Amino acid sequence: MKKIISFFLFLLLITSYSYTFADDLSITGESAILIDGDTGQILYEKDPHKLLYPASTTKIMTGILAIELGNPEDVITIDEEVVDRTDGSHIALEPGEQLTLHDLLRALLIQSANDSAVAIAKYISGSVESFVDLMNKKAKEVGALNTHFNNPNGLPDESHQTTAYDLAMMAKYAMKNDTFRSIVKNYTYTIPKTNKKDEPRHLQSNNRLLYSNEKIDVSGKLVPIKYDGIIGIKTGFTNAAQQCLVASAVRNGRYLISVVLKSTGKNIYSDTHKLLDYGFDNFNEINLSFKNEFIKNIEIDDGSLDLVAGVTDKNLSTLVPKGSSDKIEKKINISKTIEAPIKKGAVLGNIEYFLGGKSIGKVNVVSTVNVEKIPTTKIFTTFIFHNLWILILVLFSILLLRKIIKYNKRKRRKRRRNNYL
Repeated sequence: MKKIISFFLFLLLITSYSYTFADDLSITGESAILIDGDTGQILYEKDPHKLLYPASTTKIMTGILAIELGNPEDVITIDEEVVDRTDGSHIALEPGEQLTLHDLLRALLIQSANDSAVAIAKYISGSVESFVDLMNKKAKEVGALNTHFNNPNGLPDESHQTTAYDLAMMAKYAMKNDTFRSIVKNYTYTIPKTNKKDEPRHLQSNNRLLYSNEKIDVSGKLVPIKYDGIIGIKTGFTNAAQQCLVASAVRNGRYLISVVLKSTGKNIYSDTHKLLDYGFDNFNEINLSFKNEFIKNIEIDDGSLDLVAGVTDKNLSTLVPKGSSDKIEKKINISKTIEAPIKKGAVLGNIEYFLGGKSIGKVNVVSTVNVEKIPTTKIFTTFIFHNLWILILVLFSILLLRKIIKYNKRKRRKRRRNNYL
């Protein structure tokens, strides 16, 4: 039983798989990653865990927290601190001005307004510092490994850093939210006039993947910056961070997320095109396993059953390079000793799939039934019953051997008597 528990704990530690099939996409950004937006499977990476400044891609986390914890109809009154703590991109919020969270969210995610980020942080948590604590906690919850936020907008701060991998995990989480997704797919929005502004504010996104027909060079071809299938999500720039871009696109049912950090100029868009093109053009989705697929009958020690059927516990699909599905190998790992009792659904082992020597997925092999432990006396009785013929044969052999010995003794005694005559 201890072996089973140890084996199960080992499985819990292994929760994701990453592999990169492209050696070089000539990405100019210092760090980049491409993942499947549904599963998180990594399709390409370039220094994905390098700590860098995220600039306004920070607002992905600010936005999703505001959506989850706030009420879009709430009216927020701007105070002096919001104005004083704002630099860079803004929508010129004024002390005493009142706007709904609905409008501030669009200012945050479309216009990338730094003053809106501070206003939202204070509305949600009462202070920027308390909100930042929420940001860091949430980042870890959604899978970030090395992120440390120090403000809600991404303005320069030496301790405000993240990685391409972490941003991909945050984006994957945020894009599952319908409200978040509906905002970042837009590149314009109009905030109505307020108690401090007589004219409406017209917002426009810096994410030119959504709308720009300006041409860029992508692997020797001139193409529009606008990307077919793009659905968001967030740009960023500071002198320290340089150009940053988290992007998401859907084509033919395939959903990808890319992150590029510390690129330069229009190269940020070329890099993103290369990543997304690579994902859409070079991979097929295949099914590796189906739930309840029979694997083998597995021996159980000291149980009411000698064997149980082992089946897979879930469906498993993955993306693989086109033309490589016939090269996939699988390894079935079943614990050498499995002792009763076990419950239906208990993990008995796993199947791991490999392509080019790299792990591309794993499913558990589980029991289809409950198996009770046989009491020690019953085990002895069962042993005797199942091995009765062996015991009979041994007993017969002993009796036969005794008869042979007695016969030989009589024969020797008779021979000795004859010798004295």
